[in-house]
Amino acid sequence: MTIAPTSLRRRPVQQRSTRRVERMLSACAELIGELGYDGVTTTLIAERAGVAVGSLYQFFPDKKAVVAELTRRNLDEFLVRVRDRFTTTIPNDWWEAVDTVFDVYVTMHRTVPGFSRLHFGDAVDLQLLDERKENNALITDGLARLLSPRFQIAPDRLYLPLAVAIEAADAVLNMAFRRDPGGDGRVIEEAKAMTRGYLSARLNSSVE
Repeated sequence: MTIAPTSLRRRPVQQRSTRRVERMLSACAELIGELGYDGVTTTLIAERAGVAVGSLYQFFPDKKAVVAELTRRNLDEFLVRVRDRFTTTIPNDWWEAVDTVFDVYVTMHRTVPGFSRLHFGDAVDLQLLDERKENNALITDGLARLLSPRFQIAPDRLYLPLAVAIEAADAVLNMAFRRDPGGDGRVIEEAKAMTRGYLSARLNSSVE
């Protein structure tokens, strides 16, 4: 469920090219996790992926574009995981919905290569994914699409409270991961409580 434009210079057509691009993105993720954004170069990405650097430039104009495409892939994966969780464990109120979203995010932070350094791109650029929108606005768009029909709330009523909740939760989660690379559990629970309470108060607590 892609909500951010691609950063690819051109889309791969053949399966072989698609696999090559995926190797580049996976190599970038590994290197970001090891070296951070500033330590990564297109040459290192190409070497780790086992491709010529010229092959990388066929698809990406620069390192930032590779990182943006990796971040878009992570955002898509995040939204798919949340959607799948909502399908198998349907949330009955904001408490359950918030728990699901937080649990997916924290799990990805702990297990997806490079995610703990990049998050959804803010570590590089607040508008890494789309020059017209901030990264958190794209997250809000994606979650609003999932939550609006489930809670039977019109998107225009849902959007601002959800955007505020995401901004606040993002700040507290950053605090949790500064305290502990795996995420300080007590701070994560405080972030959940804060977000549940705010959304329940602003948007009603239960599904019709």
